[in-house]
Amino acid sequence: MNIKLDIDMSPEELRRLLGLPDVEPIQREMLDKLRKRMVEGVDEYDPLKLLQPYLTGTLASWDLVQKMISVAGKSTGTTEASGARNEK
Repeated sequence: MNIKLDIDMSPEELRRLLGLPDVEPIQREMLDKLRKRMVEGVDEYDPLKLLQPYLTGTLASWDLVQKMISVAGKSTGTTEASGARNEK
C-alpha cells in the first residue's frame, strides 16, 4: 500500500510547527558584527584568522574520517598499495 501526502507549507510555518526557535535575529546580529569588524579592519583583516576556530574543528573531523576509512580498508583484507585481497 502506498500513501502519498502533499503539504503546502512555508519554511516559517514548518519551523513553528516543529517548535524550532527563530534564529534569524541572531544570524542578522552576527552578520552585522562580522561586517563591522571587516570594515573597521580592512587593512588588518585576515579572513583565515576569523574562520580559524571553525576550520580547526572541521579539519580534525576530516582527519578522523580518513583514519576510519583507512581502518575499514585494512579490516577488509585489502592492501593499500595493490588493492588486492590478502590470501590466508
